[in-house]
Amino acid sequence: MKILMVYPETPDTFWGFKNALKFVSKKASEPPLGLITVAAMLPADWQLKLVDMNVSSLKDKHILWADYIFLSGMIVQINSFKDVIRRCNILGRKVIAGGPLATTQYSDILGVDHFILNEAEITLPLFLHDLEAGNPKHIYTSNEFPNLNITPSPRFDLLEMNKYATMDIQYSRGCPYDCEFCSITLLNGHRPRVKSASQFLNELQNLYNLNWRGDVMIVDDNFIGNKRLLKNELLPALTKWVKDKNYPFKFITEASINLADDDELTSMMIEAGFTGVFVGIETTNESSLIECGKSQNLKRNLTDSINKLHNKGLIVSGGFIVGFDNDPANIFEQMINFIQKTGIVTAMVGLLNAPTGTKLFNRLKSEDRLLENFTGNNMDGTINFVPIMPYHELINGYAKVIKTIYSQKEFYNRVRTFLSNYKIPIVHTDKIRKREIFAFLKLIWKLGIIEKGKKYFWKLVAVSLFKHPKKFSTAMTLAVYGFHFRKIAAML
Repeated sequence: MKILMVYPETPDTFWGFKNALKFVSKKASEPPLGLITVAAMLPADWQLKLVDMNVSSLKDKHILWADYIFLSGMIVQINSFKDVIRRCNILGRKVIAGGPLATTQYSDILGVDHFILNEAEITLPLFLHDLEAGNPKHIYTSNEFPNLNITPSPRFDLLEMNKYATMDIQYSRGCPYDCEFCSITLLNGHRPRVKSASQFLNELQNLYNLNWRGDVMIVDDNFIGNKRLLKNELLPALTKWVKDKNYPFKFITEASINLADDDELTSMMIEAGFTGVFVGIETTNESSLIECGKSQNLKRNLTDSINKLHNKGLIVSGGFIVGFDNDPANIFEQMINFIQKTGIVTAMVGLLNAPTGTKLFNRLKSEDRLLENFTGNNMDGTINFVPIMPYHELINGYAKVIKTIYSQKEFYNRVRTFLSNYKIPIVHTDKIRKREIFAFLKLIWKLGIIEKGKKYFWKLVAVSLFKHPKKFSTAMTLAVYGFHFRKIAAML
């Protein structure tokens, strides 16, 4: 059996970092972890090929080579997803689709022969059994959440690894919280399920053996969902492993803001090689936090929590949302001030949307406020419901936030604020690689010579060299991010 695994193209967004990737000669920020995990579940005698359309072109000869096309993707990739299906239909090849997009939107997608929905550990074996028997069904679905100890190590060997800036790995699925707008609990449940420490380290060893060095994103819904197992099992084992290997990887993950309340856990993560964490802050307005069920962000000083994580040595990226029913008229100014004050350099501000099946989706449907234009990209200026705030005020305010925080003046000011608050842990001393030297030369050319407003860049260079010399590499990386963000902001 010949299987072509296809990952659709992701449109230009803040998250894609396409403009930043050019500095380090990479094509995509992260690989399709779900697809290469599914690949490891397929029969060993099947022939497998992978085309990630974010790093390589999908050609007709690739499709014609295969007996089946395995297709997976996220909502934001829906246009490319449907185009792949169309091409396969025209060329007479059967399509098997799964992943988050297919699971939530399968009833709106035509041309797929077999849907493998929910988590593949449960539904894929059912399909493979029926396929072998000669009577596969159209849809396979399950309400069961599998134990992750049956999840195989991803087929990293299928990737063109040199085209990615970061490798992905997963420790857990599920989140103990239930934010109204989030589809995580719908897809992965409330109870965080984890891999064993030995499983996780085996996957890291596979990456190590394939000569990967650098950033590794732990793509959990909430990495600290099970603190007890983290502290007692994973982090001690991970710390020993990275020390024995002389810290070959820098880890980044996603966690809830209450990480800032646990000094012991934060210190253990730092010692294990963590350098950054994405935190869903969403909004500074308490009424809006209550509205969306973001209980973990209440009854705290969010600024102090962010400063504490920066002071401990974790670079915080923040997710923000505007468009809640309870947002006041001045929410946009509030958000700009908070982002600037805390020095959250990578601030992802999006418009509220209601993914299919979420509590927000169901509430808005009952209120007859849903619209049929969900793109999955909460930064493209579209929303899929009628907001309480007049739409023109919402969209103008949103554009103001983006254009302000990613203007050169405000962005570089924010980087300097971050540098003042951030403390580099001793275990994170950097080794300068050859590719980073080339990236720095590109940086000087584009940001220091060609781009307008270069005075802000050179001021950052001077401040970094003389006030924060040990943080210079970090400052320059953030400057590259700013270049990318400005390009995306200009599209609004």
